[in-house]
Amino acid sequence: MLRTIRTMALVITLAAVSACAHVGAKPWQRDVLARKSMQLAREPAIMAFDEHTYFSKEAASGGRSFDGGGCGCN
Repeated sequence: MLRTIRTMALVITLAAVSACAHVGAKPWQRDVLARKSMQLAREPAIMAFDEHTYFSKEAASGGRSFDGGGCGCN
């Protein structure tokens, strides 16, 4: 019984570890991802304004980089 549990745990662990082995873009897919329409910030001036707004609203949290901070009024 214990041997079966260990075998199943090993199989599940190997399946979980190998599932992330092929994550990422292939070299021939990178040209599509590099297009201007695929960029997070297509307009740098608008992105800078948004960053300033988030920074001002969230006070000490640092803007968009992580959650938390601010006054906690939500």
